[in-house]
Amino acid sequence: MTKNYANFKENSNNLIKGSTGLKKWKAIYRLLDKVSPVPFDCGAVCGSICCSPEDSIESKNLDSSDLGIYLFPGEFLVHDDHSWIDWSFEDASDDVYPDSWSGKVGFIKCKTPPKCPREKRPLQCRTYPVAPYIDDNNKLHLIYYPHFTPYDCPIIYNEMEISSSFLHATYTVWKHLLRDSLTYDLIKDESLELEKEDIKIVYSSADYNEHKKSRIGK
Repeated sequence: MTKNYANFKENSNNLIKGSTGLKKWKAIYRLLDKVSPVPFDCGAVCGSICCSPEDSIESKNLDSSDLGIYLFPGEFLVHDDHSWIDWSFEDASDDVYPDSWSGKVGFIKCKTPPKCPREKRPLQCRTYPVAPYIDDNNKLHLIYYPHFTPYDCPIIYNEMEISSSFLHATYTVWKHLLRDSLTYDLIKDESLELEKEDIKIVYSSADYNEHKKSRIGK
């Protein structure tokens, strides 16, 4: 047993699980495997910078040990191959997490960036560069990723056109995930904390409904 896997086993029983099970997480990953935000390898534009954030942290006075992707409730269930992952954990009692969360939050970091197994990337990598946003009327929208990153994504700062199939699939995924109260609490809290200038809607609930109507009409 490797030290890294032993670290996971030690914490796995306390990881936040929520109501989204393994079968659902596998279906979500399969759906997002079929789409991409742009019709080309966006990594060719930026040098796969979101897979190699260590390359840009020095100018922003960050500690590379802080880098990692946190997993949503139950998402750890689909990550049963630990060979490419460095695991770390945070206590959910930290004030950055909702009051409804308890236990441990898992973070994963690729051991060999930018050569990471694309088919195993976590949800936040699959849905980047957009993020869910819940408005004051409790409607779900997708916005450009509003949180700090140690790099600049060209899709965001150039406002490149994002594939409609990617946006629809991502919106569908979030509609399912938000049925989990723990995930909903996190996204709602994050939405309330955003400043108006941070909210750039790229796909709205109206877009989703229009897409559904057009599909029915075919």
